[in-house]
Amino acid sequence: MGNCQLTCIFLISLSLWLPSANIVVGQDTANATDRLPTEAQLQAANGLITEAALRADVSFLADDLLEGRGPGTRGDLLGQRYIISQFELSGLEPAAQGGRWVQDVPLVGVTTRPPKILTFEKGDQSLELKKHDDFIVTSGIPAEESGFGDVEVVFVGYGIQAPEYGWDDFKDVDVQGKLLLVMNNDPANDPEFFAGRTRLYYGRWDYKYAKAAEMGAVGMFIIHTTPSAGYPYQVVQTSWTGEQMALGGEQQGRLPMEGWLTEEASRKLVKLAGQDLDSLREAAESRDFRPVSLGTTVSVSMKCRVRERTTGNVLGLLKGSDPELSKEWIVYTAHHDHIGMAQVRDERADNIYNGAVDNASGVGVMLSIARAMASLPESEWPKRSILFAAVGAEEQGLLGSEFLAQNPPIRAGYLAAVLNIDGINILGKTEDVVVIGRGKSDMDKIVERLARWQKRVVVGDQFPDRGYYYRSDQFSLAKVGVPGVYLGSGVHVIGKPDGWGKQKLREWTENIYHQTSDEYSADWDLRGAIQDARLLFYVGLQAANQADLPAWNSGDEFEAARTAALESRDQ
Repeated sequence: MGNCQLTCIFLISLSLWLPSANIVVGQDTANATDRLPTEAQLQAANGLITEAALRADVSFLADDLLEGRGPGTRGDLLGQRYIISQFELSGLEPAAQGGRWVQDVPLVGVTTRPPKILTFEKGDQSLELKKHDDFIVTSGIPAEESGFGDVEVVFVGYGIQAPEYGWDDFKDVDVQGKLLLVMNNDPANDPEFFAGRTRLYYGRWDYKYAKAAEMGAVGMFIIHTTPSAGYPYQVVQTSWTGEQMALGGEQQGRLPMEGWLTEEASRKLVKLAGQDLDSLREAAESRDFRPVSLGTTVSVSMKCRVRERTTGNVLGLLKGSDPELSKEWIVYTAHHDHIGMAQVRDERADNIYNGAVDNASGVGVMLSIARAMASLPESEWPKRSILFAAVGAEEQGLLGSEFLAQNPPIRAGYLAAVLNIDGINILGKTEDVVVIGRGKSDMDKIVERLARWQKRVVVGDQFPDRGYYYRSDQFSLAKVGVPGVYLGSGVHVIGKPDGWGKQKLREWTENIYHQTSDEYSADWDLRGAIQDARLLFYVGLQAANQADLPAWNSGDEFEAARTAALESRDQ
């Protein structure tokens, strides 16, 4: 997950209640979304969405042979070839331009050699901070040299401009040519601002860097804390070192220096300026906050290796059966990439980031759904077409899905809905189904009805402060107006004490997320994974068969993008 961005880890909430195919059969009604799965659909799901198939796909994609599936690497190509073979075996058609399976995604990779020490100065006082331990920095621009000299450091609170909330952390202060120090996340103390403790896009690191570039800054340090990031500093250390990718072409919204500071290092820097970090952060919780110059300067000089690379979105299509509705596509997405290999082995003597849960497992679920969908008898074929998109470079900032959204095989207005799969439940059956972004679109109604049929209850995001909705590939498609479904991990694990599931998810994020330990295990309890994979299969079918296009709920932040996409369908 994205750096997933992150990503993330965004495990799918799953559980297992295998309905007997002869006791639950859909009935013909006025609207396909009112139906339960038919006998044929049950047979397809039960026969082809199985634990054996899922384990086979995940164990191969997460094998050391694929070397962590870093974008543009040999392992990346091996993963793509495997997915193509499974799409072809299932009977899908290639859906990329020119009748190809792969939509090439151009990337530019920048490997930064940051200084070992950064020295901040104020008058005759100075502070030295150490690379890796105190800070992580990269160049956001594709140049062989990057940096700046004697630049002033300015604290800008959350670094947010949000007119709809009457919020402007910059006010009329000119920060052009400055190095900004900014808090992670967004204001959470008042439910009237930024949805309270629910992280919005304003709280994401990519928004903050882009806003700083727009304001003319030359660099930014984001203050890392585990609560504000949703993951420990070790995730920053692994995700933000080595080669960093961006989409090829003109680079916009990037800074000469993009970095992270630990909370302790930030505290020392602010103290050098004669300020108190906690006091500054408290002041930044008010819309009256104004930027604070710390009166300190720093120089940064970095050598970079720049090279062009290519990854790919693997696109397979199942054509719909209805002459008109087949022009509209339901899209399943799952990212096939991960971080790749580190140059140095860790304490486990391992340097391969296998990305088993994140996201070989999501690809495995998508492949099983594709097999089941394509196996349906002709009378059960979905009316709308189904696109299966295994996208690349998600861990580098949702790059593959962004490229797909900007260069879709058909106009965005014909993309009916997206069902994104980023991780699976490896903990066992759960009583709940977590919908990330619940309340945003009418796709929730399909999920809720089918979840009730599976004897589960649908709930909202269990970790709203982590901003998961904006950290996985459905976000790229949402920005061009496509509503959809993204499931998070259920926490009420059947047979376990209250709180056990939530604690296991926290431990996974703290110890395994974006680490070499994200490896396939035969000990995973995949009963829940199979149940939710079948749920996503049924949801996709019902969205494909209903008369009306899925829609954003009134007033949603992406409703305007949908309106614009629909208006331009035939232009």
